[in-house]
Amino acid sequence: MDFTYLLIILFIFVLLIIKKLFSIIDKANIVDWEHGWANRIDGLLRIFCYRFHGLEKKYITLPDSGPAIVVANHISGLDPLLLIAASKRPLRFLIAREEYDRFGLQWLFKAAGCIPVDRASNPEKALRQALLAIDKGEVVAIFPQGKIQWPITEKSPFRIKGGAIRLAQRKKIPLIPVVVDGVGLKGATMLAVLKRSTAVLSFDNALSCESMSYDECLEVLAQKLNKVS
Repeated sequence: MDFTYLLIILFIFVLLIIKKLFSIIDKANIVDWEHGWANRIDGLLRIFCYRFHGLEKKYITLPDSGPAIVVANHISGLDPLLLIAASKRPLRFLIAREEYDRFGLQWLFKAAGCIPVDRASNPEKALRQALLAIDKGEVVAIFPQGKIQWPITEKSPFRIKGGAIRLAQRKKIPLIPVVVDGVGLKGATMLAVLKRSTAVLSFDNALSCESMSYDECLEVLAQKLNKVS
């Protein structure tokens, strides 16, 4: 057989495989990020978290519409991917400016509606942007520790910041706590994504801070998120 025909057959075979892969990815996607390729990334992330990291197909209890604030502990770089895989709505993450500006990833964070936090110069700007997202009825996701914290001991529990509580009290909406555990490389960033694991997300009851003081709510939230083995 002529070599040209072999190349044509191979090319068609590759196209069929790609088409099949896209079909699988599109089927896994359940959230509309308002970009076709972003939706495919969503589907790919879900398959990756389910198959490679053993995440069970359980979903965060979110309202079908309207604003919500998801808060989670932060033990690795895998955490946001797990939260995306466990959500039926787009999540608008607050992330550190230095992470947002990582080479080659800013386009993805921007497309996902992430809100960069300038912790050193102007952290209040991020809270204002989060308020705007809440006013639009979106779901804001926050790691109140501010950064990855691991290991955790009785003498060194999770230290959390109160931005999420201020948002919840100001907008009179509850916080939805999620505890991340089972990550293969706790304390790592990219290596935690690449290391196979049996990830587990535990969903707690929504926490209303309206009837509590700021300090009381901060203490209750810390207790809810401080349950990692």
